[in-house]
Amino acid sequence: MSTQAKTKVLIVDDSAVVRKLLTSLINSDPCLEVVGTAVDAYMAREKIKLLKPDVLTLDVEMPKMDGITFLSNLMRLHPMPVVMVSTLTEKGAAVTLDALNYGAVDFVCKPTIDITNTFDDYAECLIAKIKMAAKARVRPYTGTRQAALLEGGAGKVAVRYHIDDVMPENSRVRNFKTTDKLIAIGASTGGTEAIREVLELFPVDVPGIVIAQHIPASFSKAFADRVNTHCAITVAEARDGDMILPGHAYIAPGDRHLMVVRDGARWRCRLSDEVPVNRHKPSVDVLFRSVAVNAGINSIGIILTGMGKDGAQGLKDMADSGAHTIAQDEASSVVWGMPGAAVEIGACKEVLPLHRVSQRVLNILATL
Repeated sequence: MSTQAKTKVLIVDDSAVVRKLLTSLINSDPCLEVVGTAVDAYMAREKIKLLKPDVLTLDVEMPKMDGITFLSNLMRLHPMPVVMVSTLTEKGAAVTLDALNYGAVDFVCKPTIDITNTFDDYAECLIAKIKMAAKARVRPYTGTRQAALLEGGAGKVAVRYHIDDVMPENSRVRNFKTTDKLIAIGASTGGTEAIREVLELFPVDVPGIVIAQHIPASFSKAFADRVNTHCAITVAEARDGDMILPGHAYIAPGDRHLMVVRDGARWRCRLSDEVPVNRHKPSVDVLFRSVAVNAGINSIGIILTGMGKDGAQGLKDMADSGAHTIAQDEASSVVWGMPGAAVEIGACKEVLPLHRVSQRVLNILATL
């Protein structure tokens, strides 16, 4: 009986300590194998030709040629799955968002001196992301923005709590028609660019939009600010108590659940520090269920590209409340995990390629 070939990984990092640690962690999984390491981009280029790795881990900051310059060249000439190794700082956030724009599939945080406190969590996260990257749809960089991943968290894998632990299923649905409408979007793997592509096509009078994207706390404001520069609408990181206004999109902070609550005839943002759901905070399930309860038939739910199942049950709750629900199709998704899970349980009324989502939403709004 033949055994399945291991996923070959090449580590590119100028730190010998980091190279050794990443090698040990990756090789601990029987399905992965580190076939080589490189200290800079020039050595990496030669080892890619020689070793033909399936996945590359790439340090953002390297000597001779920085990781972003190398990545942009790589994705133009020899596109392949790349997982960035990033620092969770303001500068690191901006550079990592650039890397995702160029076509990197995912990122993990740079191992720190206190990694021993969360060693098992870090290893599990690193291995999961490399395996996911090996299966992701990688597209050549052509000078335009690429679908990319920002899978949340600093490398720590949270305990698996269910949506019912934060928002019980028997929450009373306030299902009456209102003048105001609401759009809810959830995404993970590939979501940073998918969300931008959807939002930039909306006019300034579009109903209020709430968004849960798996993202670290140090990245969410930078992500919101970046998307804002490309849109006619106003895009910002959500604050607790924000009134949800037309022409505005509210992105959940990377360390809080975002929920929609009813305040008289309008809706407000409510931030929660409850336990992670499906390992994530923010959780798409939590956002979608709150929209199902407080907006129901007045809402549209959209689940975009992402790894895992977060958001599937929440979208089903929205559909059951009378909301119109849409999933991104497999062909245009970097990873068809979350939308695929939603389709599997019958949560979606439509499955569409990414480029058709915005116009379809506008068409639906015209009939509500």
